Amino acid sequence: MLRRWPAFTRFHDDGRVCLSNNAAERALRCVPLGRKAWLFCGSDRGGDRAAVLYTLIQTAKLNTIDPQAWLADILARIADHPASRIDELLPWNWMTRQAALAA
Repeated sequence: MLRRWPAFTRFHDDGRVCLSNNAAERALRCVPLGRKAWLFCGSDRGGDRAAVLYTLIQTAKLNTIDPQAWLADILARIADHPASRIDELLPWNWMTRQAALAA
């Protein structure tokens, strides 16, 4: 512990550093709650797809975007969207169709 003392006391110098990991624990709370449902993904590929969707939803939440609105808009637009500009649909770059047309 003495070797790591500067890291341990960093919160004294930087007010952004939290004393606990409660925020991370709350963000992961839905993982154990959904674990029972994930047993029924059907196959390994189904589990992989579920993991991808879960990651996209959490990424939208971390970017303060309503995941349901984002997914509905993306799924409606993705078929006509050019593959070379697919990064525009990622949560941190996303604009609604109306905002994109206005820009």
